[in-house]
Amino acid sequence: MPKTIVLIHGAWMTPSCWDGFVGRYRNRGYDVIAPAWPYDDRLVAELRRSPAPELARIGFGELADHYARIIQALPEPPIIIGHSMGGLVAQLLLDRGLGSVGVAIDPAPPRGVLAGPRATWAGLPAILAWGSWRKVRPMSFRRFAWSFCHTLPLDEQRAAYESQVVPTPGRLYWQLLLGIATKVNFRNATRAPLLITAAARDRAVDASTIRWNYRKYRRSAAVTELMEFPDRTHWLIAAPAWEEVADKVLDWAEAHWKPVA
Repeated sequence: MPKTIVLIHGAWMTPSCWDGFVGRYRNRGYDVIAPAWPYDDRLVAELRRSPAPELARIGFGELADHYARIIQALPEPPIIIGHSMGGLVAQLLLDRGLGSVGVAIDPAPPRGVLAGPRATWAGLPAILAWGSWRKVRPMSFRRFAWSFCHTLPLDEQRAAYESQVVPTPGRLYWQLLLGIATKVNFRNATRAPLLITAAARDRAVDASTIRWNYRKYRRSAAVTELMEFPDRTHWLIAAPAWEEVADKVLDWAEAHWKPVA
């Protein structure tokens, strides 16, 4: 088994959303890294106050290249786990032949998979303003609570928002909408095994969209499986009982890992 796990966060987040996973996986003997997106490696308060102008130019191609460089510098192909837009990046990286096994937790949809109506509504803050494709966009507390963690008590929603949510590039949502830089070869037979998860109460990425994403791989000889979590939202990586999610996806990765030639 590889000794390294690479965690890839999604839009509106920083690597601290993975803090629970990092500690839990280190206790299982892994070296765990959760690199920030380009220009996002600062404190949440700083990112909110003055997001880097360069962040506006970050799209899926730049994200995939960024994480590819990190992975290629490791001594061995790691386990790659991504959440939301990070889950789409994980699929792009596996398609490039990187990683020994991958997990896409409630991933944003690749080209050829349309977002559902609730997911479209959740992404509106990033695309509504004129010129949003070249701007860094904020997310309101109300929108975060509705799309990420609507089942939590108000005080927990507010705590998550204040400690986690930062501006994100509008470009990413336009690329999702137009299918730019999000293409995956669904028939790639040589990529590493892939687990895709869906949460039944996810509003940011509808479970039906994720099932569609999974079915796109049906003609590939590479291992692809779907795992569904009932009564979970998009915030399943940090909401109460996140430990079950962390353990189940890593157990799957360990069971399906295969050495890379």
